[in-house]
Amino acid sequence: MERREIDEQIPLDAVHQFAYCPRRSYLMYHDGLWEANYYTEDGLRVHNRVDSEPSPLPEPVEDGDPVPNIARSVQLGSLELGISSKLDLVEIEDGTAVPVEFKRGAPPDNDLRSWPPERIQLMSQGLLLREAGYNCDKGILYYQQTRRRIEVIFSPELEQETHDAIKKTHRVLVQKEPPAPFVDSPKCVGCSLGGICMPDETNVLLSQNTGNEIRRLYPARDNALPMYVQEQGAYIGKSGDGLSVKKGGKELVRIRFLDMSQLVICGNIQITSQAIHSLAESDIPILHLSRGFWFYGITSGFGLKNAFIKSAQFSFANNEKSRLDFAKSIVKAKIINQRTLLQRNGDKDPVLLKTMKRLAEKVDGVESNEILLGIEGAAAAQYFSSFGAMLNRDKEENIKSFDFTKRNRRPPKDPINAMLSFGYAILTKDCTVALTSAGLDPYWGFYHEPRHGRPALALDLMEEFRPLIVDSAVITAINTGMVRDKDFTYSAGACSLDGSGRKAFLRAYESRMDQLITHPVFDYRLSWRRVILVQARLIARLVCGQIGKYPSMVTR
Repeated sequence: MERREIDEQIPLDAVHQFAYCPRRSYLMYHDGLWEANYYTEDGLRVHNRVDSEPSPLPEPVEDGDPVPNIARSVQLGSLELGISSKLDLVEIEDGTAVPVEFKRGAPPDNDLRSWPPERIQLMSQGLLLREAGYNCDKGILYYQQTRRRIEVIFSPELEQETHDAIKKTHRVLVQKEPPAPFVDSPKCVGCSLGGICMPDETNVLLSQNTGNEIRRLYPARDNALPMYVQEQGAYIGKSGDGLSVKKGGKELVRIRFLDMSQLVICGNIQITSQAIHSLAESDIPILHLSRGFWFYGITSGFGLKNAFIKSAQFSFANNEKSRLDFAKSIVKAKIINQRTLLQRNGDKDPVLLKTMKRLAEKVDGVESNEILLGIEGAAAAQYFSSFGAMLNRDKEENIKSFDFTKRNRRPPKDPINAMLSFGYAILTKDCTVALTSAGLDPYWGFYHEPRHGRPALALDLMEEFRPLIVDSAVITAINTGMVRDKDFTYSAGACSLDGSGRKAFLRAYESRMDQLITHPVFDYRLSWRRVILVQARLIARLVCGQIGKYPSMVTR
């Protein structure tokens, strides 16, 4: 075997994943990305059963000497091979070791009754056992569903194939960019990283798709949702496999980590270090907001480990043409979405709609950020001048309270502006979480200039979503009576939602985020929350040069 190119041990599973899909191995073991699904959870259950009774691997002995015939959860590593692994189970007899790898499901219906990645995984274990001093000429694949043992002979051809796979995996894991995705591969169906890898989406943006339908390889919406804690003086602690929120010794609520996508702490609320550790381990971010919902920061685990994405982001930000092209795409999408919202919910003034359309078309010819800002401002003025027409103010109590003439902020002076500002703060928080999970720095933007304490890239991402999510949620909250005049407080010329009003508006906002829509580029349905994450990942693809243009989100 040739000498390895780097003096490092990699997990044997990285080789196993590489044999299945080089891109999957890269995302898992270079970027540190992972998403579970039914298949991975079921596989983990099978392996946990094997790991429940660990026993050590004995030293190799001469033939005839008595040794234990089974060892479980055996940890082995080799600098020469460049791999390390925990073997499920090893059967030993007379100095000969037979590794047994447990698999969920049933053996495939092919000549060898096994898949190539499984055979490479088992052969790698055999190589580790040989280096430990054992004779090892075969292994066993045990399929849990059918309880079948499939024998795999360690032939010279399989050994060479395994050595080649180990070397190739080492080379791939030091690359700056991931391998290209498969094109229309059945391997992608059921892959837990489908929503991260996005093979069909990436290929269609690179014009490498064969014309087949783009497959949505991930759930349309998330089962886990944000948890907001607003009760001032509350105490958050770890309890079993989740969190418990208490106040004055009384438990207010309990929630499992499995059901939580983020923890949002608003104001004077305490959280234990044990809870923080568990949330970081579960990759659940903690968002810190003031009582008035000003976004202060985020606490999270290590998350994405690929520093090259941030490096590419900063390089992209230094390219004026790239920045302007990106800014034009999000501003044009925002104006189109504002116009669509007016068409759907109220003002169908043909002059106004024609003006909005003209401003959106004008974006294409813009040659500077300053002119683009002017066009965006002009469109916003037109849009908000007619925003009140989308509100149902037939009820007497709404005629004055929800009157709206123009956008104002810092502080907002009326209920509509209070809800808009509150909603934009929440959307900023969600965009920040999405960008962070995609490996990007949310504070270094392309359209919004970086400034201390301002998540500029999150503000970039949210531009196209402002009318689609927040403005829509405000309209729904008012028109359905979810938020009423009594839900606001006034002080020193400022207006804000009170506790009940915030809870009511959050219901409207989260309901909108959970609503399914059809993606305009990929033509499959998914929730608004998922769309934000998809767009964040596409920004990461853009800055890394994996796609040529950012496909902005324009509602149909």
